[in-house]
Amino acid sequence: MKMPSLLTTFSIILCLVTVEAQTRVGFYSTTCPTAETVVRTTVQSHFNSNPSIAPGLLRMHFHDCFIQGCDGSVLINGPNTERTAPPNLLLRGFDVIDDAKAKLEAACPNVVSCADILALAARDSVVLTSGLTWQVPTGRRDGRISLESEATNLPGFTESVDSQKQKFAALGLDTKDLVTLVGGHTIGTTACQFFSYRLYNFTTTGNGADPSIDPAFVPTLQALCPQNGDGSKRIALDTGSQNRFDGTYFGNLRNGRGILESDQKLWTNPTTKTVVQRFLGISGLAGLTFNVEFGRSMIKMSNVGVKTGTNGEIRRVCSAIN
Repeated sequence: MKMPSLLTTFSIILCLVTVEAQTRVGFYSTTCPTAETVVRTTVQSHFNSNPSIAPGLLRMHFHDCFIQGCDGSVLINGPNTERTAPPNLLLRGFDVIDDAKAKLEAACPNVVSCADILALAARDSVVLTSGLTWQVPTGRRDGRISLESEATNLPGFTESVDSQKQKFAALGLDTKDLVTLVGGHTIGTTACQFFSYRLYNFTTTGNGADPSIDPAFVPTLQALCPQNGDGSKRIALDTGSQNRFDGTYFGNLRNGRGILESDQKLWTNPTTKTVVQRFLGISGLAGLTFNVEFGRSMIKMSNVGVKTGTNGEIRRVCSAIN
């Protein structure tokens, strides 16, 4: 029998290593078969008491993946960690992840990573708010590095579309992924301090508000967030549908009712506007189904910079490196 060449053997080994380094659906099917059920029931329990944890967990997963990859680094507590960075100070849901981790450590010690718990919890949060489910590839390991200084990788609420696209592209995510994932703002709220500047003295003409805001909507927003009022007061990101995971968010962008400046820019920039229009089913464009595309983009994002195999660790508690 002819022996394989050295090059062929190397190619086979490389292929096996590449496969091993990937996440996969059902990673815990034999080592901890109840893992996904435990996470789901834990998220459900907390959601029943406080529905705001759903958008909180979704946002936390997003913030985790944009810094050091999807490795649970945002969960680490301590000085100068990601949790202390300004964009992460209002993250919610750490108690949910800690609760699920404690239950899994009791059932399957040192098996399920915090990074996987967060990825699963984000999916479950979408389902609990009437979104479609998707299969979450698992097998991530937890990172050991968490730096406040790296939070600059996160897109900001005043950021231009070009800058947002650069930050997404750096993670292998394209323009459609950008619009789709930002569409996660269909659930949840934001604080007045992050957008009230758009309502007063933004211009010296007209009503003084950002001209991209529907003029008829300005008085409503001003009543919710009075000038020099409570900056911590929270209002819906998707007016009229803040608790339901659906495509109404894109209709609000079309109607000049995007709350964050960075969100409304998705409609005013031609490269992202086309994607928004496809979600809205604009005639002449190939339509997109938001819930379906969201699952696809989440799977793509959740595999950014993952640590697998012997890279990283399985934390005993999610808030501290072993």
